[in-house]
Amino acid sequence: MTLADGADIDAAATRLTAVIRSELSPRHVPDRIVAVPAIPRTLNGKKCEVPVKRILAGMPVDQAVAAGALAEPRAMDPFVEFARELGGSEQPG
Repeated sequence: MTLADGADIDAAATRLTAVIRSELSPRHVPDRIVAVPAIPRTLNGKKCEVPVKRILAGMPVDQAVAAGALAEPRAMDPFVEFARELGGSEQPG
């Protein structure tokens, strides 16, 4: 989901949570919804879901994904910072 400029993340998260709960299952509702400036993508436009998952699990970014494979390597920075806050990744890579 991409937020419109100036949109309220809390309102969007509440709406998204309600839709997931009603159309899928309460089990699928995430614990947290966090806004990031950009979704990391490869050079050919694929979302980097697995590398992000690995970074959030504590793997250093340079082991999770090659910077040269990313369209915008700085898009990983918010996930590295979030992993630090969670007690995961120690280094940005």
